[in-house]
Amino acid sequence: MQTTSDRLAHRKGAKTVKVTDAGGGKAAVVRQERHGFLFGCSEFSVLPYASGEMEPGAALEAGKRLGHMAELFNSATLPFYWGRYEPEQGKPDRRRTEVAARWLKDRGMVLKGHPLCWHTVCAPWLLDMSDDEIFRAQLDRVRRDVAAYKGLIDMWDVINEAVIMPVFDKYDNGVTRICNAKGRFKLIRALFDEARAASASATLLINDFETSVAYDILVEGLLEAGVPIDAVGIQSHMHQGYWGVEKTGEILSRFSRFGLPLHFTEVSLVSGEIMPPEIVDLNDYKVESWPSGSEGEERQAAQAAELYDTLFAHPLVQSITWWSFKDGLWLGAPSGLLDGNSEPKPAYRALHGRIKGDWWSGEQRLATGPGGEVTVSGFKGDYVAVCEGRETRFSI
Repeated sequence: MQTTSDRLAHRKGAKTVKVTDAGGGKAAVVRQERHGFLFGCSEFSVLPYASGEMEPGAALEAGKRLGHMAELFNSATLPFYWGRYEPEQGKPDRRRTEVAARWLKDRGMVLKGHPLCWHTVCAPWLLDMSDDEIFRAQLDRVRRDVAAYKGLIDMWDVINEAVIMPVFDKYDNGVTRICNAKGRFKLIRALFDEARAASASATLLINDFETSVAYDILVEGLLEAGVPIDAVGIQSHMHQGYWGVEKTGEILSRFSRFGLPLHFTEVSLVSGEIMPPEIVDLNDYKVESWPSGSEGEERQAAQAAELYDTLFAHPLVQSITWWSFKDGLWLGAPSGLLDGNSEPKPAYRALHGRIKGDWWSGEQRLATGPGGEVTVSGFKGDYVAVCEGRETRFSI
């Protein structure tokens, strides 16, 4: 384990475990196997890949990409956009999603479903229903999916982008309709209550790209009303420029007052031209091509490292998810950690140096105490100790 400053003391711990019955002076090798902190990304190609739906060439490239993902990350976000997950009422894409989820979990990933309720990519068949019918269908959807994946996916973005949900007017959709008809607080409370009823142990998030006081006030009101929010999700798409330490610190300070875990759910930094500041909705930026460049890639790497340093040092931050893993997969932006050929960019290597270097306890060689025990110090996470051919697994 490399030396780290006291500002990361909250990320470390110690534990004494018995590894042999043969007494003291025995050699034990201890290795960290997994971080306790959630470092993740979105990589939706795992759905067709794990189900064997890809052509050989595409499967080879996706396999390489997913290998890089598994090397760096220990968590992943899976898509549950209602309009794609259940384009026809009563026919959800459960088999393929479950195959992908098990593929990721078998590789040590903690999984999150995103999202259960959102006004975008909404199920089109809701528009044929009354407001009461849409409301009931939305609550049924929450209960069904949280219960169906319990034990496999136990973390959910229950509602996404609720700040603008009542005023969203780009196109008609069932969720904005019921948000207005029932009221935003009533809708959100009902969603969280259904999710909690389906799984008492699930981690339930509210998630938003809006980091202004409007989101702050919404979260405050929901908590005062007793809505069972487990963590606050903060999107941080920086296509229009890096926030910097000062803005990031201000956002951390404001949302820390709730005392809830903070998840940075959608982090993106571009390695190409910065999006113009006058663009309000990132989806409205349309260009023929948006290439990455060597100078931009070095800038992206430096900014990514500084951002992760800032977030990892904050005691309430529990998760950081990069969005998305490969250039061009989201909005055509060069915002990936891999380039167009699924090769690691400088930002990937910079984060690897943090996650599997500076913040990784690595291998420790210890001698057992009189009772056959060793005391292990390191970053919080899962470990294995090997002594005289016997493996002992434990967590700090």
